[in-house]
Amino acid sequence: MSWDPDRYEAWFDTPEGRYALDREIMLLQDVLAGWPRRKRKILEVGCGTGLFLETLYQMGLDVTGMDRSPEMIEAARTRLGNRAELHAGNGEHMPYSENEFDYALLWSVLEFAEDPEAMLVEAARVAEKGLLIGFLNKNSLYYFLNIRGTDSSMARAHWFTWCEMQDLIHQATGFRPTLARSVLAGPMKTWKSTGLANLANGHLLPPALGAFVAVRVDFTNMKPLTPLFAWKSEPEMG
Repeated sequence: MSWDPDRYEAWFDTPEGRYALDREIMLLQDVLAGWPRRKRKILEVGCGTGLFLETLYQMGLDVTGMDRSPEMIEAARTRLGNRAELHAGNGEHMPYSENEFDYALLWSVLEFAEDPEAMLVEAARVAEKGLLIGFLNKNSLYYFLNIRGTDSSMARAHWFTWCEMQDLIHQATGFRPTLARSVLAGPMKTWKSTGLANLANGHLLPPALGAFVAVRVDFTNMKPLTPLFAWKSEPEMG
């Protein structure tokens, strides 16, 4: 799927897009709150135009972004200047060293990956302490009322259920989610900052309810439920 930076940014200039962005930033800040940030390095895989890199930078992290679209990277460079390291590349085959970053962020990118599990495996390889994952919830009202049955690019994305994402995380990393929250429980016409609609959409909810879900996966001081990256620990031949 090709991405147009101007069209991408234009969505966030609509009333619904601005509201959704505010809720996603609130969600990101909440799930990241338990992690140290000063002098910590985070990689955003699929960084787009740098909207969330900007938030991460303001939260005190040293930020690096990767996106397979050179146009998106150019737009992110315009936004961030020298505040971020930015590279064009494939998130399923990253050039970074093992544990090169403290954390990795995959924010609404797995839905558009050719191999989501490979992308998660790579993110876990380069992140020493944990992952943050944001994804679109297939069981949400937004999907059923605004996306399902349409011919839009969003309908062609791979939407995940909360159960499917938990299984994918476990398969790719050997860990289970530490924390998960969601936002935007109502259909898109209710994404407003006033009235009863804001009560449904403006608060953090359990992960199965909202259109957008954020998950934190901690590696530090946690024991994987299955061997992590088994290919790196094969017994030496005598």
